[in-house]
Formats: sequence, structure tokens, C-alpha cells
Amino acid sequence: MRRLEDPRLLRGRGRYLDDVALPRMLAVAFVRSPHAHAGVVAIDTVAARALPGVAAVVTAADLDGVAPLAPRLLGEGFTPTVSPPLAMGEVRFVGEAVAAVVADTAYLAADARDLVDVAWAPRPAITTVDAALAAGGVLFRRTYRRGDVDGVFAGAAVVLRERFTHGRCAAVPLEPRGVVADWDGETLTVWASTQTPSILRGALAAALGLAATRVRVVVPDVGGGFGLKVHVFPEDVAVAALARRLGRPVKWVEERRENLTAASHAREQRMDVELAADAEGNVRGLRARVVSDNGAHHVYPLTAALEPLGTASILPGPYRAEVYAYEAVAVQTHKPPLGAYRGVGMTMGAFVMERLLDQLAERLGVDPVEIRRRNLIPREAYPFDSASGMTYDSGDFPQALEQALSLAGYAALREEQAAARAQGRLVGIGVACYTEYTGMGSDVFRRRGMEDVPGVEAATVTVDPDGSVRCATSFPTQGQGHATTIAQVVADRLGVALERVRVVPTDTAVGPLGSGTFGSRGAVSIGGSVGVAADRIRARLAALAGFRLEAAPADVVVEAGRAHVRGFPDRAVAVEELARLAYSPPRGGLPAELGPGLSATVYFDPPGPTFSGAVHVAVVEIDRDTGRPRVGRYVVVEDCGPIVNPTIVEGQIHGAVAQGLGEALLESLVYDAGGQLLTATLMDYALPRADDLCALEIGHLETPSPLMPGGVKGMGEGGTIGAPAALANAVADAVRPLGVHITALPIRPESLRPPVSLE
Repeated sequence: MRRLEDPRLLRGRGRYLDDVALPRMLAVAFVRSPHAHAGVVAIDTVAARALPGVAAVVTAADLDGVAPLAPRLLGEGFTPTVSPPLAMGEVRFVGEAVAAVVADTAYLAADARDLVDVAWAPRPAITTVDAALAAGGVLFRRTYRRGDVDGVFAGAAVVLRERFTHGRCAAVPLEPRGVVADWDGETLTVWASTQTPSILRGALAAALGLAATRVRVVVPDVGGGFGLKVHVFPEDVAVAALARRLGRPVKWVEERRENLTAASHAREQRMDVELAADAEGNVRGLRARVVSDNGAHHVYPLTAALEPLGTASILPGPYRAEVYAYEAVAVQTHKPPLGAYRGVGMTMGAFVMERLLDQLAERLGVDPVEIRRRNLIPREAYPFDSASGMTYDSGDFPQALEQALSLAGYAALREEQAAARAQGRLVGIGVACYTEYTGMGSDVFRRRGMEDVPGVEAATVTVDPDGSVRCATSFPTQGQGHATTIAQVVADRLGVALERVRVVPTDTAVGPLGSGTFGSRGAVSIGGSVGVAADRIRARLAALAGFRLEAAPADVVVEAGRAHVRGFPDRAVAVEELARLAYSPPRGGLPAELGPGLSATVYFDPPGPTFSGAVHVAVVEIDRDTGRPRVGRYVVVEDCGPIVNPTIVEGQIHGAVAQGLGEALLESLVYDAGGQLLTATLMDYALPRADDLCALEIGHLETPSPLMPGGVKGMGEGGTIGAPAALANAVADAVRPLGVHITALPIRPESLRPPVSLE
């Protein structure tokens, strides 16, 4: 079925953060550092304050009573950092805010921003992993060992050693960050383009010294998040503090240059890895050192552990490696912090493992598909303890691989490739298999040491007196189609028409608290909270109908907007009448065990993670003159357990593969040696376009999770995890005749061109 929210959004009737307009509202613009590292000697705000329409110019000294963000991580190897709402005394990356200008309009605030005169004392900048390691700037380090790693490597017939790198990239949601804050003297109300309203509420309350009950966070329509909006940023705290200080509503909407320069980034990482295999190509062991260029400070609430730990944990993938040792490190540089971005950590892990398998196949002279057949975990081996210590609950990768090869026509593709190569064309075929952890609950975050991510989600389902249904959740949507999926689940459980169900915007003063929408947790959270709450309402409807019809509740069937006695369809009562009965009991009242009202709230702590996965097959051709890859075919076979809505699942695959293609072939935040961003606009930061993609061919496999309600798994990040690996393998296959090796993302066209003769 089609998405219920689309007609409203496509007609321009969405209400996003910038559409929030309040009486007497002011706009804020931030004065940002032009230096990667510098001392703040003085800030002259006189000229800016004198501009008509400017309400205030605020520096760190004015917000001295506001506590900084201080992300926490329990366990070994963590060096804490703090992030004040405005930098005081020192800036640590280009774009860090040192002052805020508040004015009647955003344009006036921007003009006044240019009048603020800051005296800087530039300092040397650390902009590489090696420089950070040499300076001892380690924010996070954790080690792991399983089995006799050294013994396995000593006896291995084949040992591969390689260094892989991944450049820095950005989430670039269509709608940048934004906050509106209003202080009425008692309560701080915040409208935010966020994925984590409950976490934002707690962070703002702590920073401002308020009781959490005095902070309300409302989430309007959100124009994409992709992990960026999981975080709480210093600007969020600053806007809230300004509203409280001035006693007027304050709005901040991020500019695109700010988004690329000052928001959290993703991925930048270096990985030294070794693989041990026997003579038949069976992978026996892995060793890895993962070092991520984290930037200036930990991001709240996830910390610098997220990227390197995610990569190291997922490296073994859906394969049967026996032993494994890793060191996961995050270092401090003078760049914006790394944070969550679709497929965080797992994209690099899949890229490295899949490239290693192709290298192993080349070393042994076998087809890349055959090397995967020899190493994939068979279905009967699940649940399977991976070499990294995670338990894979379910999956059937051998079947997914064969299904993908059949859908792609793999044998015919190889024949076509041979014919193309005979003509001098550079055509390559890439295959990638990956598994991803989804649906994490509190236990996963506690084991990681993350104390500021609750891990719990919740939903309240209410049937109103007219029989219509409302659902409020702790996890907002940023385009995933929650209004459709949740309505489907509720309508199905309660036996009411879909149009009778409304999913209300997430509001911490109206709905229950939780964690938010991230980490492919949406479908799992819906099943465990919305589904269970609807089941409880259904049971109450059956009990009310039993009372009304003088029947046992167990004999009542609720369907098609009515409740009837099983076997007697004419002995029935409408859901609307039962709802009225619940809110307006008859003379004498309802039985004590029923009570009035028709609402249920369920808190759900996912018992996962549960592991979904997919097989990707990509076909590319490289232009010999320009080095630019063109994607000719792309096949995905996805396994996310039982599918609630195929249209939404395939939409997620399409969008994620597009982002994965951008990450693999186009997108790069490039810094010079002094820490200056060279790709600070969308003219330079190359997002994928429609003509960079081909039509996707999608197949599905459903292996239910034994852990989750309904057996469902998450899948929102999968395409972004699998696409870079598949495309990298395809490009590597295409340029193998040129002697070009692919060990870095993104893959730059200039690196794929054959050497130019000077004769």
C-alpha cells in the first residue's frame, strides 16, 4: 500500500522546523571560527549591537551558568571532553561557534554577525591520524581478542595484509539542523528537527539546570536525518539558553555551509588488517587496528567510540572466521566531531571484509562468488557466535547469495564481461554480503558503556469516544513512513479502517519517553510497543463487547470495525459503541475488572540486537578517458525478516543504495593541511544525482528473528552498508587489467585512469 503521509507532504503541506512561527520570535546567527585551532583573544560586539533590530549579541561569558555537553562512556580507554554552547578561550575546528547574534530576522542576524570582530591567535592544527597519534591525542581505545590468533596466523597457508582508508563525508539531509525555543517563565518548549526528542529533553534540562518536567520537546515534520539528528549539539543548548535569557522565542535554522562545516561528520578512518586462510580459502582468523579521525571532541550522546567500535565489531561479517583480535582507536584532530551516519561503522567493516575476500579469491585463482560460498555461515548454524563476540540470531546468506546471483544472471554477466574486455572496455562485477546489527536495546548500549542512550522505546494507543484511534510514540519519523507502518499495525490489531488511525507528532509532553529513531530500530520498536499496546486495547474491546453482548471475552472476534460473538456474526456491536461505553459507562458502571477509558501505554526494551543483511551485485564500466565509473546494473536481495510494508522497505533500499553510491564514488569532505574545509558547498561536495544510478532489481528473503515480536528486523541502513563494498569490488574488477588496486573510499576517477605517456 502507498504511504499515507505522502499526499500531504507532496502538496507542500508539511510543517517543518522553519515553518514554526511564534509571536515576538527572534532569529539567531552564530559567529564561527575561520581557524582550525586558535585562541580567542577578544570579541568586539559593539558594532553588531548598534545595528537596529539586534536584540542581543552573546558570547561564552554571557552563558557562563550553562553547563557544557559532557558525553560519558563507561569502561576502559575513554578520555572525556566537554562542549560548551559557545567556545570560550579556544576554538578547535573551523566552524566552531564563539558568539550568537539575536535579531528580529534571520537576514538581520546574518548582517550583524559580519560586524562582530574577533581577535584570534592562530595555533598549529592537527589534521591527520598520524599527527594525532604522535601527539597522544587518543579519545578512545579498546582492545579485543578471541582464540589463539597468533597460532592461527602462524599456521595459515595464506596471509593477506592491507591498509584501507575511508574519507570524511557528511549526512547532508535535505533539511539542515534547526531549533526553536520558547521560555514562558515556567517551561521551556523546544521544537527541534531531531531523531531523539527524549535525549534532547534530558540534555537541555541538565545544561540549563532545570527539572526534566519543565522541558518539552516537540518534533514537527523532519526533512531527513540519517543519524546526524541523533546528536545534541552545542547550538541546541545555546538557542535554549538564549530563549531563557531573553524571555522571547528564538529560532535557528542552519545554513548549508554551516551544515557541511560545523555539523558532525562521518566515516574518516584508517584500518590495518590481516586475514589468515587455509589453502582452500576458508577464512580462519582476522587481526585489525582501526583508527578513526574523530575530530575535536566526543559527540553527545554517542561518543567517539561509535565509529571504530562499530567497524571492528562487524568486520567478520556473515562469515565463519574462528579467531580475531582488534584494537579500536579514535584520535583527536582539529575538525568537527564524527557522529552517527547511516550504517555507522558497519560500512567500513563491510568494505574491508569484502575487499579482502576478493583479494583472497584473486590470490587463490577462484571466482569471488566461490570464496564466499566457502565461508558464509549456513542457515542451520544460527544462532551463531561471531568472531567479534556478537550473537547472530538468524539468517540464510547462502540462499540470499544464490538468489542474488540468479536475479543478476551472474554466469551471463561474466560472459558479457569477457566480450567487453576483448573490445578493450573496462567492465567489472562486484559482489558483497554483509550483516548488520539492528533493533538494539538498553543491554547493547550498557555493554558498550553508553550511559546517555536509554535504549527503551514506548507507544501509547488510545481509542477516542468516537472510535477513532490515536497513536503517540517516543520515536519520530524522518521520512521512514512511520505514519503508514504504525497505522497498518494498529488498524490490523484493532480491526478498524486504516483512515481511522492517526499517528500524532512526537511530543514529550503528550507521548511517552524513549530513545528515538536510529540504528534501524523503527520496525522492531513498532512491533514491541505499538503492536503490544494495540493488542491490549483489542483485549479491552473484547472484554467490553463480552459485557455488552453477555458473552465470554474469549468468544469475541474484533474485526471490520465491529466485535461479534464467534460463530454468530449478527450478534455484534460496533467499535464506536464500545468506545463510547468505555468513556461513558452505563448506569451501574462497568465491572471493576474493566474500568473506564480505552488507552494503553507500553514500554519496550528490545532484546536484540537482531541481525539483518543482504547480498548486493553491482556491474560498472569505467570510462577510459575520464576514469568515471558508470553503474550499469544493480541487484539487491534483502533479508529483514517478515516485511510489514514492501513499498517502504524497497524505498529504504533505493535511498540507502543511492547514499552508498555517493559514499563510494563521489562524496568527500576535503581538508587542507591547515584544517580548512575545501568542499564547503554543494558545488564542491558531490552528492549523487539521478543519472548516477540505474534501476535497482530487488529480491526479498525472510528469515524471522527468534528474538523480536513478529520476527521483524531493522533494515534502514542496509543499502548504505552494502553498496560501497559491492561498488568497490566492481570497480576493482574493472581496473584489474590496469594494475590498479582499490583500498580507499571514495574512489576518485583520477585514480582509475591509466598512466599517461609523456612520449
